[in-house]
Amino acid sequence: MQELRVVQTGVQLLTGLLLTLPFQQRFDILDEDMQIVYLATVASSVASTVLLAAPVGMHRVLFRRHRLKVLVAAAHRCAYGGLLLLGVALAGVTTVVFDAVADRHVAIVAGACALGAFALFWVVWPLAMRWRGPDR
Repeated sequence: MQELRVVQTGVQLLTGLLLTLPFQQRFDILDEDMQIVYLATVASSVASTVLLAAPVGMHRVLFRRHRLKVLVAAAHRCAYGGLLLLGVALAGVTTVVFDAVADRHVAIVAGACALGAFALFWVVWPLAMRWRGPDR
């Protein structure tokens, strides 16, 4: 559960940073396509923040109501969804930054690599370990 707290803090910082970008002087270097990527990234980051923080609110509402199984199941689903959206947000941030610093083609490659790494290490590999069964 400790690692979830780290992720919660990280996604909150990412969301806060993303929300300040339009107010920076150089934000206007993003063309319309990158602004769409930026807005999708902000939406993913905000949704991730909501999902990763939701178990805290659920716990407060369900505290001492003997609903532990429901709480744990819901928290699991929220955490999984939050992590998936965080991966999308990280790929979006990578794309926007590489577009601002390098060019569009490099940005697309970098964003695709970030999304691929996310899919591999956060989805495919853990599912493969799960399907293998107990530690071998």
